Amino acid sequence: MDQVQYRTMEEYMLSCMRDSAHDREHIYRVLYNALMIAKSERHVDYDVLVASCLLHDIARVDQFSNPEICHATLGGEKAFDFLVEHGFAVDFAEKVKHCIQTHRYRKNCEPESLEAKILFDADKLDAAGAIGLARTLIYKGFVSEPIYRVLPDGTVSDGAGDAQPSFFQEYRYKLEKIYSTFYTRSGKELAGKRRNTAVRFYEDLLKEVSEMYQCGQEELKQVLDAQTN
Repeated sequence: MDQVQYRTMEEYMLSCMRDSAHDREHIYRVLYNALMIAKSERHVDYDVLVASCLLHDIARVDQFSNPEICHATLGGEKAFDFLVEHGFAVDFAEKVKHCIQTHRYRKNCEPESLEAKILFDADKLDAAGAIGLARTLIYKGFVSEPIYRVLPDGTVSDGAGDAQPSFFQEYRYKLEKIYSTFYTRSGKELAGKRRNTAVRFYEDLLKEVSEMYQCGQEELKQVLDAQTN
């Protein structure tokens, strides 16, 4: 891949970015993560890897407009069409398509090629640690979802088993579990270095709001009881 081909893909990617949690900088971080992971692997097709990283979220805007759309599935198809239209070989476009269509955490479609596994790990690495928490909070705010939910008994839910979305629910459903989903050794190691930061933040935030509700409700009851008596 030469500079002209890279810029062509990059310009197309930039034209598709609308989501603040999946913006252009997310794409570059995934690309840089992938290049770091690839250094520990053999026989990496860097052309396929770079193209897949650049184009993996081009259908995010479509999924945001219609949640029934899977951005990975549609993104792979759009990337294939774009690459073929711009003179890339069909075999190359198919490899990129596979990488993109298997990069999603919530999709039961296993990455098979080495490049697909690296993309998967690089994308999940951007959901790990402090950056993963920051991106999740930004997205939750963007779609007007809360940080936490309050249970019928007045206590703050830790997110486990919640049916309604929140930051705590996303942490328990996905963020705390991604560390066991990596395919490459380097990806696992890089994610492991970030794990404690995410765990401490979640536990500290849960502790703060839980104590606030417990103490605040007790204080409120005393104030209201005093006024009633």
